[in-house]
Amino acid sequence: MLQSLTDDGFISCVNARRQCPEENAGTGRRMIRRLLARATVAVACVLLLIGPVPARAQAPPPSTPGIVLADLTWQQAEKILTPGAIVVIPLGAEAKEHGPHLRLKNDLVLAQYFTKRVIERSNVVVAPTLNYHFYPAFVEYPGSTSLRLETARDLVVDICRSLARFGPKRFYVLNTGVSTIRALTPAREQLAADGIVMRFTDILKVGEEAEKAVRQQEGGTHADEIETSMMLYMDPSLVDMSKAAKDYHPQGTGGLTRDPKGPGTYSPTGIWGDATLASREKGRRVVEAMVEGMLKEIEALRGMPVPRR
Repeated sequence: MLQSLTDDGFISCVNARRQCPEENAGTGRRMIRRLLARATVAVACVLLLIGPVPARAQAPPPSTPGIVLADLTWQQAEKILTPGAIVVIPLGAEAKEHGPHLRLKNDLVLAQYFTKRVIERSNVVVAPTLNYHFYPAFVEYPGSTSLRLETARDLVVDICRSLARFGPKRFYVLNTGVSTIRALTPAREQLAADGIVMRFTDILKVGEEAEKAVRQQEGGTHADEIETSMMLYMDPSLVDMSKAAKDYHPQGTGGLTRDPKGPGTYSPTGIWGDATLASREKGRRVVEAMVEGMLKEIEALRGMPVPRR
């Protein structure tokens, strides 16, 4: 487009000046001005088609109160790992069965989602997520893993002790499991003897009132109505409701089992409860209540005195 306008106009102008230099001098100048005007219009049209040129640098997004430890250098970490810092340690299994409709990484997704919400609103330092811990109730289902109770306990103790050397004495384990509490409780006691305060989420209590308000199933606490609803709210792409089921049998001694005659609670699907009753709205109410509960627990921890050694 530009070439056509330029070539035609220039040739016409030159020919005019050759035929009669004196008479057509003014005409040639007028043609040049018209040529420049057309070229300007052509450039403007091209720019409109291309669109605005993006700026080379844009202002960074607003910072959040929380800080992700793994994103720092050790020099930066030294400045924020102070005695007044609250260190959050997310805990969520990345290899634990959740029925036929949810992924093995379900608890990890929960932990990461809750951590993101906490970072957005609370002045905390977030340590890397623990994706293995104490889950003995699910080991019959392929893909599920569990550490020994002592190993799971010591994992948390060692992490807290390591970070406490640099200043922090208050830790919050953002816990998304139930059996994990059996290892977190003795870890808390050991750390208290070292002058370190550690608290953790009780996932069955932190949003208890909201759960009671929406629950319709007769019982159950795993891959059930509530947990499936939470995932429908957080990330529905990870839920296959066509495979959701009601699988609720009386609780036996031990974990879940696929053997109808074996010890434990019989569950051929790995569900304990009624996942078919799940909905995104139920999940929204429970998740938002849990977020508020976690934030309150973290703020309460901030004001707790550190035990004397």
